[in-house]
Amino acid sequence: MKDQIQEQIIEEFAIFDEWLDKYDYLIELSDTLPAIEAEHRTDAYAIKGCQSRVWVDARLEEGKVYYSADSDAIITKGIIALLVRVMNGRTPQEIVEMEPYFIDAIGLGENLSPTRSNGLVAMIKQMKMYALAFASKA
Repeated sequence: MKDQIQEQIIEEFAIFDEWLDKYDYLIELSDTLPAIEAEHRTDAYAIKGCQSRVWVDARLEEGKVYYSADSDAIITKGIIALLVRVMNGRTPQEIVEMEPYFIDAIGLGENLSPTRSNGLVAMIKQMKMYALAFASKA
């Protein structure tokens, strides 16, 4: 099933031919990430399995999940900004069932170092875990 936000991201990245330009765009996207509260930049919110430091928090508002996140690495921050954009404002069930196909469609998966790829998987897993926790409380 096509997802409107993921399709937008694929279109945005389609204008770049070179991976260097896509990296530059990821760096630009890092500025779009809503700031995470200082008290959430702790080990309790850190994602295990990332080479760089990444923190993710989630809250449930009126049945929808909203994430805040940060990273000390600018490319990783751009990647998490994309994930937040794709998953924000959805129900826990939608997030749990979501397939983030945009990652392969924009060539992100094949152009990341193995450690960044592992980190990407860890970020998605953690975001889905939050959604699963909210779903189980409902």
